[in-house]
Amino acid sequence: MDDIAFDHSFARDVPLGVIEQTPDPAPQPQLVVLNEGLAQELGLPLGGLRAHGAAWFSGSAWPSGAVPRAMAYAGHQFGGFSPLLGDGRAHLLGEIVTPKGRFDLHLKGSGLTVFSRGGDGRAHLAPMLREYLISEFMAAAGIATTRALGVAATGAIVLRDNGRKQGAVLARIARSHIRVGTFEYFAHRGDIGSLRALMAHCLARHYPNAEPSAFGLLDSVVAAQARLIAGWMGVGFVHGVMNTDNMALSGETIDYGPCAFLDAYDENAVFSSIDHSGRYSYGMQPRILAWNISRLAQALLPLMAGQDDDEAAAVDAANARLDGIADIYRTERRAVFARKLGIEAPTAGDDALIDAFLRLITGADFTQCFRALQRAKTNDDALAALIAQGARAQLGGWLAAWRARLGTSDLNAVNPAVIPRNHMVQAALDAAEDGDLAPFHTLLGHLQTPFAAGAGREAYTLAAPTGFGRYTTYCGT
Repeated sequence: MDDIAFDHSFARDVPLGVIEQTPDPAPQPQLVVLNEGLAQELGLPLGGLRAHGAAWFSGSAWPSGAVPRAMAYAGHQFGGFSPLLGDGRAHLLGEIVTPKGRFDLHLKGSGLTVFSRGGDGRAHLAPMLREYLISEFMAAAGIATTRALGVAATGAIVLRDNGRKQGAVLARIARSHIRVGTFEYFAHRGDIGSLRALMAHCLARHYPNAEPSAFGLLDSVVAAQARLIAGWMGVGFVHGVMNTDNMALSGETIDYGPCAFLDAYDENAVFSSIDHSGRYSYGMQPRILAWNISRLAQALLPLMAGQDDDEAAAVDAANARLDGIADIYRTERRAVFARKLGIEAPTAGDDALIDAFLRLITGADFTQCFRALQRAKTNDDALAALIAQGARAQLGGWLAAWRARLGTSDLNAVNPAVIPRNHMVQAALDAAEDGDLAPFHTLLGHLQTPFAAGAGREAYTLAAPTGFGRYTTYCGT
């Protein structure tokens, strides 16, 4: 069969959360890249995707069971609340039920909606290919993420500050597109009925084993997000725009806009062109996790209270859970970094060893230093050659303490050799905009096997060349 079978449970359960909208037709749709591996994992019809992907992914047509809709949500953007955001350049086609679960199929950059707020509703090629590259790396690295099913060029020209760009649409797969901002939208409107329906939908869809209450949902989201952010920190990922409308209730990474990866380890690293204060810097991400969760708790408060006279007790219970986020995150972070260091049964005492290592590598290449640990089991020089000269005096003591905690695992199996190096991603995107997709596909192949060693990969493990300078990313709007 060449079609895709869709369900629309979100629209049934939370009807005020969506508005039917038709994507803008593309004048000259062309399939740029199709994620055949993901399609096969989900049991989607490869023949249909190859034949119709250009039309389906560009928004010019859609499978027969799809009903394009724009989703409504609010959000705190850089700390300021916007009561109405919504999908300004995206369309949810529906949900596909697969052996691996239920997934949204969603178009990004597919044209104007009622939420466009004066924008053009369009995306262009480079940011859509960026999301494809980085989300495939995250999936390969075992970090929860939305994934790109494909990218289609539209044949339209998109105007941005840096010139005329090739229009493109990303077809995205996600366990859902429900965000913290979705809850904020209904809470701000005082629509308790929709808020309750949204909570029930999220529990059934994402956390069926949780306590069926607002507290059960909050606890589940805290656990999922703590695990996610710890995973980001472990690969040096900086999301760049951790607004509440970019925090998914599923615990997946969503909306790869002005994101990038650490070269030199720097807690204060910022890559977004609009993050002037460092609110979403690398080191701030755990704190923003807690801040965003507190906004979710605030939105859920009417469902926690039940009766008016229970509000004070509900606030106390919610605050107790918020106070526990730091310990939950710390446990997840310890698990991630202990695994990267080869510590097989981590304890709270290992936090000092982890922190000491990060101090040692400050200013050195984050990925290379962790990758060198396999050799450093028996060779002191493996790390000494990478870190700053001033830190080498402390290296011997750290190595002795680390080796005393070291297990037998292969550290090359958990510390990637290849990440989406900023200079390589940019070079691939520049080439793609000039019509050459070969660098994109080559880089993609390496990112889909990030832990592998072997000849021919050495160039993809190198830090940015001298003169690359400070990397700045943009959201593409």
